[in-house]
Amino acid sequence: MTGTQPGSTRRAVFVGGSHYRRPSYGHNHPLAIPRVSLTYDVITAYGALDPSEFVRSRPASVDELTWFHTRDYVNALKRAEAFGRVRALDRARHELGTIENPYFPGMFYTPALATGGSLQAAEAVLNGCHAFSPAGGMHHAVADGARGFCYFNDVVLAILRLRAEGLRVLYLDIDAHHGDGVEQAFWDDASVMTVSLHMDTAYAYPFKGGHLQDQGGPKALGFALNVPLPRETHDREYREVFLRVWQPVVERFRPDAIVLQTGTDALFADPLGRFRLSTAGFLDIVRRVLSTEVPVLATGGGGYHPLLLARAWTGVWGLLSGRALPVALPEAARRALRAVGWDEDEDEPYYEDLFCNRLEYAEERAVRPEIHELMTALSGHPALRRHLWAS
Repeated sequence: MTGTQPGSTRRAVFVGGSHYRRPSYGHNHPLAIPRVSLTYDVITAYGALDPSEFVRSRPASVDELTWFHTRDYVNALKRAEAFGRVRALDRARHELGTIENPYFPGMFYTPALATGGSLQAAEAVLNGCHAFSPAGGMHHAVADGARGFCYFNDVVLAILRLRAEGLRVLYLDIDAHHGDGVEQAFWDDASVMTVSLHMDTAYAYPFKGGHLQDQGGPKALGFALNVPLPRETHDREYREVFLRVWQPVVERFRPDAIVLQTGTDALFADPLGRFRLSTAGFLDIVRRVLSTEVPVLATGGGGYHPLLLARAWTGVWGLLSGRALPVALPEAARRALRAVGWDEDEDEPYYEDLFCNRLEYAEERAVRPEIHELMTALSGHPALRRHLWAS
C-alpha cells in the first residue's frame, strides 16, 4: 500500500496510545471528536506504521510539568480530577471548568499524557529522528492557566527539553490560530525562534497579539515572527507568503531542530477556521519544512473537522516517515471515517470525496492585493530583511 519517498533517510516515530479512544472535553465541545485515534486508524489502514515506529505515550511527571507550569496550577488540575469538579477559586484563578476549558474525567491525566508524548517525541529528535506527537500542539496554555482548549503547553515543554541539550529550536506554527502561549514563553530567548502563520487576531482567537510588529522581547528582538493572514486565504496565497519567510528564517537562524505545530483548522471546511487551504496545499507546506537538513518534531494542534484532520495528519505521518501514500483511501480507512458519523457538511459537493480520497486540490486563484501588501511589509521584518535585501 505504501512506497518510500526518495531522499527520506531519517527514522520516524509516532507517539500515541489507546487512551485517546476515550471521550474527553465532555459534550458539545469542539474537541469532543475523535482525532488521534481516527488518525491512527487511517494510518494503519494504509499499513503505514511499523511496530518499531510506534512509541506508547507516557504521562509527563509533575516535575516535568513544572519546568514551565506553576505548581499551583498543576495541583489545581490534579485536585479537579480527584474530586470530580473544579473549585470556584481554581476556576477564577486558572480558567478551568469553563465552557472553553471544561471539566471532564481525566482532565489532569489526559493532557499530562499528551505532554509526555511530546517529551518522548523530543527525545526521539535528540536521537536524530523525526517524530510525530498528534495529541500535542496545545499552544495556547500559559504557565498558570488553561487557554483556548489547552491545559498543558506540551510544545513549550518539548522545546525546553531540546534546549536543555543546547539545541537552537525553530518553532513553526501553521495552526489557524496564533501560537501565543509558545511565543510568550520564549519571548526573551534568542535560542528559540517562533514563527506563526495565523488568522488575523482582530477577528479570531486569541483576539490579541500576533501582529506583524510583535517581534520578540529585548533579549531576542526579531526572533518572533507573526504573519496574520486575512479571511479566505487560499493555497496560492499561503504558499507565497510562506516561501517569502521560510528560507530566510532557516538561513538566518540555523536551527538544530524544528518543532512544527500542524493544527488542521486552516483547512477549507474546518468549522472554527476561516482559511481555504486544501489538504494538498497544507501538506505541501509540511513537505517544504521537511526539506531542511534537521530533525523535525511535529505535533498536532487545532482541527475540528475529524475527517479533514485524520486525512491531513495521515499525510503528515507519511511525509515524516518517508512513505508515498496512495491518494485513494483504503477500504478500512473509509469505514473508519464513516463510523464517526460526521454530517455537518453532508450537503456540500465535496462531502462524499472525503471518504474516498486522502487529498483534495484547490484551483489556482489570484493573489489578492492585501496579500501583496503583507509580503511587502514582511520585507522590513528584522527576522527577514538581511536576506531579502541581499537578494
